[in-house]
Amino acid sequence: MPEIDLLKIINILGTFSFAISGATMAMNKKLDAFGVLVIAFVTSIGGGTLRDVLIGNLPVGWLSSERILLLIFCTAVGTMFFDKYIRKLPTTLFLFDAMGIGLFTIAGVEIAESKGFNIPVCITLGTITACFGGVIRDVLLNHVPLIFRKELYATACIAGAGVYFAIKAAGLYSEFTTFICIGIIVALRILAVKYNIRLPAFYSPASGKDDDPWES
Repeated sequence: MPEIDLLKIINILGTFSFAISGATMAMNKKLDAFGVLVIAFVTSIGGGTLRDVLIGNLPVGWLSSERILLLIFCTAVGTMFFDKYIRKLPTTLFLFDAMGIGLFTIAGVEIAESKGFNIPVCITLGTITACFGGVIRDVLLNHVPLIFRKELYATACIAGAGVYFAIKAAGLYSEFTTFICIGIIVALRILAVKYNIRLPAFYSPASGKDDDPWES
């Protein structure tokens, strides 16, 4: 029986989740088909590209894998065709984004760890992998990036990555550790939205209405 490459599976699932998230948000802004494809691509590969450039892992992953590009293209096209059905699930966009950051955080942490970086750097690179594609997406769609506002976002990634290393330090690491930490990140993101948990923000009440991309 061939050995399962868990990291590759995580990357595929994360790419799929972010492609749907990016494509759906682009359609919320009424972009044309090309615009939807562009937003799906940058959401899916933005964080991983920055991570690879920072650690010198060149060429970056998607340049040597036509399967990733095909996956993003097919996912974005499928999202456009089945948009009316996807929209019947009220939390679809949010859930795919939450799954994306959970999957990509741990993928980024494991890649950084394999390169021999210390724990703080691994956590930072995992957070960059998870969040930077969304930053590019939000900037292109003229939103203040979610990582800088609203409920816990990057903080959830940092917490999940921290648990990953805490489990390893305790000598309890197993294949299930990866899924546990992904689940923690997704759960924290869901709880943060449900109970409106956020970091303190310092601005006056007269600053204006919050620009929410989930409601576009």
